[in-house]
Amino acid sequence: MRFVSERNFTMINELYYNKYPGRGIIIGETPDGENAVIAYFIMGRSVNSRNRVFVEDGEGIKTKAFDESKMSDPSLIIYSPVRVLGDVTVVTNGDQTDTVYDFLKSGKTFADALRTREYEPDEPNFTPRISGMVDLSEGFSYKLSILKYNNGSCQRNFYEYEKGTAGIGHLIHTYETDGNPIPTFKGEPKAIELNNDFEAFTNELWESLDKDNKVSLFVRYINLKDKTTKTKIINANN
Repeated sequence: MRFVSERNFTMINELYYNKYPGRGIIIGETPDGENAVIAYFIMGRSVNSRNRVFVEDGEGIKTKAFDESKMSDPSLIIYSPVRVLGDVTVVTNGDQTDTVYDFLKSGKTFADALRTREYEPDEPNFTPRISGMVDLSEGFSYKLSILKYNNGSCQRNFYEYEKGTAGIGHLIHTYETDGNPIPTFKGEPKAIELNNDFEAFTNELWESLDKDNKVSLFVRYINLKDKTTKTKIINANN
């Protein structure tokens, strides 16, 4: 049986009882107000999607084929989910990470970058592109976004959090649940409780994901005073 804390009801509702939330981002602040929290997970139903691991890439991470001989189409599954630009960390579920990074580097904004992108071209699912950004340049603020298919057009939703709220994170994921086609995430990012204990939060999040579909998890805590980091990667393929 998977262990899930009875304390974190929203995480249980959003993930533990959800067979297939797809890819997800969590950003928030620990209850003691000392750390920014960033988490990103991926799940997969096909052999190609499950044949992945997260590996470190400088200050960020990238996805990599676990078994190169089984990789059939890398176009939507091999990318850099996390990149760091000074005091800013970008996390997304696709190659829009690079778009956001490049726009920020040229002095433009998170929204500017994502207005040039849209949902993934994987009909009939039209997987949403979810993105997040943590900014520690002046205190702590963060943004989330989802770009999703809406009757032939791209619906772009942006959510801005001017400062962290101690103990609260916001979770956004690509799908409501499993299906064929897979239904797109609905509503706003979900508020969930966070944990001061880095290892406990990481383990709880990993155990909340469906054991048959989870692929990889990245968690990072960034100390808001000295900006030192704790990072952990868990891969189902070891």
